[in-house]
Amino acid sequence: MRIGLIAEGGYPYVSGDAGLWCDRLVRGLGHHEFDVYAFSRSEAQEDDGWVPLPPQVGRVRTASLWTAEDDGVVYGRRARRRFAEHYGELAAVLCASDSATATPTATPDAGPGDPGAAGTTRAQAEADRFAGALFGLAELARDEGGLAAALRSETAVRTLERACRAPRVLPAARGARVPDLLAVAAHLRQALRPLSLDWYEEDGLGAVDLCHAASGGTAALPGLLAGHFFDVPLLVTEYGVRLRTHYLTRPDSSPAVRSLLAAFHGRLAAETYRRAAFITPGNSHARRWQERCGADRAKVRTVHPGMDAAPFAEAGESPERADPHTLVWTGRVEPAKDLVSLLHAFAGVRTAEPSARLRIIGGPAGPEGVPYLEHCRDLAARLFPDGTGVPHADGAGPVSFEETGGPGLTGPADAYAAGAVTVLSSVVEGFPAGLVEAMFAGRATVSTDVGAVVEVIGGTGLVVPPRDPRALAEACVSLLRDPERRTRLGAAARARALELFTVEQNVAAFHDLYLEIVARTPVRRVLLNGTGDPMPFAAPAEAHVPGHWAALASHRPSRTVPAWATDTPMRATAPARPVTVPVRTPTAPVRAAGAPARPATTPVADASSLPAREAAR
Repeated sequence: MRIGLIAEGGYPYVSGDAGLWCDRLVRGLGHHEFDVYAFSRSEAQEDDGWVPLPPQVGRVRTASLWTAEDDGVVYGRRARRRFAEHYGELAAVLCASDSATATPTATPDAGPGDPGAAGTTRAQAEADRFAGALFGLAELARDEGGLAAALRSETAVRTLERACRAPRVLPAARGARVPDLLAVAAHLRQALRPLSLDWYEEDGLGAVDLCHAASGGTAALPGLLAGHFFDVPLLVTEYGVRLRTHYLTRPDSSPAVRSLLAAFHGRLAAETYRRAAFITPGNSHARRWQERCGADRAKVRTVHPGMDAAPFAEAGESPERADPHTLVWTGRVEPAKDLVSLLHAFAGVRTAEPSARLRIIGGPAGPEGVPYLEHCRDLAARLFPDGTGVPHADGAGPVSFEETGGPGLTGPADAYAAGAVTVLSSVVEGFPAGLVEAMFAGRATVSTDVGAVVEVIGGTGLVVPPRDPRALAEACVSLLRDPERRTRLGAAARARALELFTVEQNVAAFHDLYLEIVARTPVRRVLLNGTGDPMPFAAPAEAHVPGHWAALASHRPSRTVPAWATDTPMRATAPARPVTVPVRTPTAPVRAAGAPARPATTPVADASSLPAREAAR
């Protein structure tokens, strides 16, 4: 089949968030064809170039999100009126008093007179208004050649202002000032740029069998429009929920700006989840966010990120290489990793185990990384001075700061192999990729209970509350003093990682989803042979079964009746690709067998209570 892979700030660029797993997915599905549609985030990313592309990538189309290109389109009177109408409707939905909280999710038991049913009806009506405005702007851009000039016009700002001054709007929106309106208009102009692209043609996204968006937000917009214009089904993968990311950014913006942009991104996420055939979060943490934002639970399939286990095979099969007195932390140095708590915890570890060492392996990340690393170095020098009161030389004391590529650290596998216990001290974490690498390496782990940590390790490691140095120290000491337990936990962790988090598992899951989506999607084109006659068996047999599939009614997205299903036979004029009919094998979210409940907020009392946090021996 032919897949339109849509990515923002990642594949096929060398640098980016989702580049690695997208590359592994494309290479792992060599029997399918891929058309890549990519958004770049910066000039530097474009200058870095692309990764080598495999032969199954048929073409790549790119667009930038960091430049404000002028499309040169001048609207006539009728087009200006259409723009004002659709943009005004969009602004009105964002300013509505229930826009930030309403989601179009229905409760099955709600009756006509139930207040919950009335609330659901209102939410559904608002969702339909948002979709109508969004697709109305897309159709205008398609008819006129673009939206850039209109979104940058004074009409857009004045329309937004009228919506904020209307009755029954959000209090924060009512207080929006001119700078706030300009900031919101500028953000909407950037977020709606995909509507002006020339990707929505019969030989573009209209020619693919399904769209796979590698993230939500902007990357999902082309998939929504492909479904609107051509009935192409959409699969949305989110390893980090974009809506959550938006909530954590722009802390210095005014309440009006934050409120209106939160409403826009919330509405866009809800519409994306509503139109998608399937939604694939990377963990249960992301899944809870998606369901809270309106995702239908029946559409959600958890697919864990796939990671390459081969580089860690040697370390995983030779645990005796590890220094039994060394703790290892690896990752990007930034405030969210909470190395300050780790250093204070290690002070307690040194009190109980004077021979213990801590190796912090990683470089600074982001604008806050460098000063945070220097702060951690200064703190380590104060906490661990030598006998004369002079701080230890770098690498000579109990704490060392290193980077991959240094002496004896040619790769991540060497970092994990250097220590007997791997520590994660984060206060914010999505999917802990570093923890999975430590599991591949067969190392026992001590982690804070954040993000998807408990889901990943199951019962194969110790978990403590975040920002609790005492509990972290006690957990580390208990493992340093018990080599047999370390070995047992490391072996269990490696077995779990090889079962759940490999590239092969990830590729197989998406392959099954691709087949399931296409098998339940009505055929939009008929495949012709060399003489122009329809080829036999080119369409799934289910497409010709009369009536409805009762078992799949809740999964099927709404769409119009295809041309071939009408009473009058019609000759196909566009080619299509044959589709293999799969055996439908429903999957369920992976849950660790014997995984404990989420830990309480109290720290671990002593080392004797820690075995309750691991799997049954």
